[in-house]
Amino acid sequence: MADDGRVYTGANVENAVYPLTICAERVAITSAIAAGARRILAVAVVTANGGAPCGACRQVMREFGDEAMPVIIEDLSGDRRTRTLGELLPDSFSASDLVRGDQVAPISVPTDLA
Repeated sequence: MADDGRVYTGANVENAVYPLTICAERVAITSAIAAGARRILAVAVVTANGGAPCGACRQVMREFGDEAMPVIIEDLSGDRRTRTLGELLPDSFSASDLVRGDQVAPISVPTDLA
């Protein structure tokens, strides 16, 4: 679900060149952003075996959602668990970590290496 109140769906887009396959999570998120949403509030994933989103999908989720965002994972028999994105992607990197323009990131040198 996105910040515009709409639910976006996705399906895996398979490709013979496996790295070019796009997971359903990324299809849904990019559809939401293309439609004008700016933030993702929650993600639900249903797979045959209840598999969690891959690392690439987790990173895209982090770009448009925060660490507290719920990720609901369910299998075809209805077994469901909910995790936060922070639990699935600890120590994440997002746009807020980027240095912009004239900002300089502080560098810390351990005293035993100086």
